[in-house]
Amino acid sequence: MTQATKHKKEDSQTLTLMVDGASCSSCVMKIENSLKAVSGVENASMNFADRTVTVTGSAESAALIDAVKAAGYAASLPSTENDDELLEEKERSDEAYYKHLIRDTTIALGLGVPLMLYGLITGDMNVQTSLERLVWLAIGLLTLGVMIFSGKHFYVGAWHSFKNHSANMDTLIALGTGTAWLYSMAVVSAPAIFPEMARHVYFEATAMIIGLINLGLALELKARGRTSESIKRLIGLQPKTARVVRDSKEVDIDIKDVRLDEIVRVRPGEKIPVDGEISEGTTTIDESMLTGEPMAVEKKIGDRVSAGTINKSGSFLFKAEKVGKDTMLAQIIGMVKRAQNSKPPIGRMADVISSYFVPIVMIIAVVSALVWLNLGPEPTVAFAIISATTVLIIACPCALGLATPMSVMVGVGKAAEAGVLIRNGEALQTASKITAMVLDKTGTITEGVPAVTDVITTGDRNEDEILRLASSLEAGSEHPLALAIVESAQKRDIKQAKISGFDAISGQGVKATLDGLELLFGNQTLMQENAVAIDDYIDKAQALAKQAKTPMYFAVDNKLQAIIAVADPIKKDSIAAIKRLRQQGIKVIMLTGDNRDTAKAVARLAGVEDFFAEVLPAQKADKIKELQARGEIVGMSGDGINDAPALALANVGFAIGTGTDVAIESADVTLMRGSLHGLADAIAISKATLRNIKQNLFGAFIYNVAGVPIAAGLLYPWIGVLLNPVIAGAAMAFSSLTVVSNANRLRLFKANTH
Repeated sequence: MTQATKHKKEDSQTLTLMVDGASCSSCVMKIENSLKAVSGVENASMNFADRTVTVTGSAESAALIDAVKAAGYAASLPSTENDDELLEEKERSDEAYYKHLIRDTTIALGLGVPLMLYGLITGDMNVQTSLERLVWLAIGLLTLGVMIFSGKHFYVGAWHSFKNHSANMDTLIALGTGTAWLYSMAVVSAPAIFPEMARHVYFEATAMIIGLINLGLALELKARGRTSESIKRLIGLQPKTARVVRDSKEVDIDIKDVRLDEIVRVRPGEKIPVDGEISEGTTTIDESMLTGEPMAVEKKIGDRVSAGTINKSGSFLFKAEKVGKDTMLAQIIGMVKRAQNSKPPIGRMADVISSYFVPIVMIIAVVSALVWLNLGPEPTVAFAIISATTVLIIACPCALGLATPMSVMVGVGKAAEAGVLIRNGEALQTASKITAMVLDKTGTITEGVPAVTDVITTGDRNEDEILRLASSLEAGSEHPLALAIVESAQKRDIKQAKISGFDAISGQGVKATLDGLELLFGNQTLMQENAVAIDDYIDKAQALAKQAKTPMYFAVDNKLQAIIAVADPIKKDSIAAIKRLRQQGIKVIMLTGDNRDTAKAVARLAGVEDFFAEVLPAQKADKIKELQARGEIVGMSGDGINDAPALALANVGFAIGTGTDVAIESADVTLMRGSLHGLADAIAISKATLRNIKQNLFGAFIYNVAGVPIAAGLLYPWIGVLLNPVIAGAAMAFSSLTVVSNANRLRLFKANTH
């Protein structure tokens, strides 16, 4: 890494901006492109659903805000970094905006509904007499008041877009309602210049469209609030105060004042305020909101506890080890928020389409008007105005912009509730397409806590002497199989001796010297490369392997002394979880460094279809490449440091949250509990979310594809029907509500079937 690259990485930061004035997905592309053009910006991704944009890079916040303003929108930094306060601030802002929209709706519909009813009852909205001109002039001025008071935001937004040489939803609404009002005022001002049949006014259409769209926005805002319930619950897990021990007294303080290494008291029923290690007492803790695991977990001195979990029984003291933004809960909230703001590829495609959609609609509206003027029946001018206005109003792509982010927000939140942390939208989409799932054996399928099951001596040394030498050799190793040897010796109260010249041979075993004796401990390859005669014992080793045990050879001075077998029991729920994966149409493949016979036995017991055995740590990534070369979309699940390269190379990497930080950082999805059911849950939620996104996009596209031709008058030559602009306004407003409501259905989805 060059010095310049290093500095760039250190300076890089992630900022979230609150954006105001974005009205549809065509605004999203414009805002993102404006920010990406700022020097130092690496990436910018806007979430249209909650009107925020996440920017990664080294650019100053002032430059980012200026770029958004230059694009015709308003932007600001959140007023606080505290998640709880920020959520409360957003809820207050949304509530105020909701009341504002309801007020605007009431005013607009207060004029529009009586006018529409008058038109329906009398069928007469034409200007013929001087008295009618005066009455309609007064109504026209009232309608102008509605446009200014209730529809101001549409016209201001359209003006900003015009100044920036672009177009958005506001442009369509402003053009549609403005055209209807101007035409009506022209009829009122100079009715003589219009044919008698064309002296119809459309003030009710202008008022009704503004009222209905405001109503749709208000209902959409309320529905959008429900999509963030998961993040609200996560934020609500952290208590506002903590009871700490200071000067031998227990005092309640604000959560943000808790210091590192401070002793904290937690009583029964209370939420744990920060992360730490129990120093006094025992208890059971409900960790379900972090891990999705419903059973309470027993905790004793030395065990770790996490912020947001609930103390069920005993009172205990613990030492604070992570506070504030460093707690696991804070990191989970941060990861969920980043994932909710990210876009899957299907969402980026929708944004690109939307950026071209508005200009195309404007062209269609003009062409439609020209066709009616030149080829339509009388009154051609009135028909041209109606068709152009209706096309502009019905085609607003608001629903298209909401289709993806709404589903992503709900889906990512739902996954977090199940103890599944999805890093970004791309991982969410790709996980739904996985065809092959590779599972590391040790610690993933199995418990990862092996135990010695057999010690078969082949020389004149007894079992205790074999275990003394073998445990002395393995004392410095952190491999699970080595720990099993050491623990077995400790249980027999066998003391270890000091070794020298320790050498770990990757994928084979270890060797060292003890009291002048050359010790070798490992697999068949290690023995063969050191010319140790094992031919007479290979059958015994294979017989152990067929029982799902891992046989290892132990030699002293190049003579075989024993075969030590270690078994790592399969996790209780691995078999059921693997069955769920296979029912989802996924090929399950096990990856292990064990010999083929052991691997075959474990695969058979676990219900795994295929396996790779005797795989060295460096070869794990190669196996992923091999599957990808066959056309498989590969998921990889593991929990160890040596799994990190394979996790990073897989199409989607799943880290078991009980594993190492390195594995978690390399993964696209983190499972907060050690169960493979989390893996099946993650894929089920991913598939449900992508299905929901596709439903939303299909509905939004079909609505526009079908609505625009009908609005242009396609049905008129056959059945004499021309769509009313008011109907178009209602349809447009409620199409967004339909998308939001469909996304909220995901909240009812239950991935956990076990």
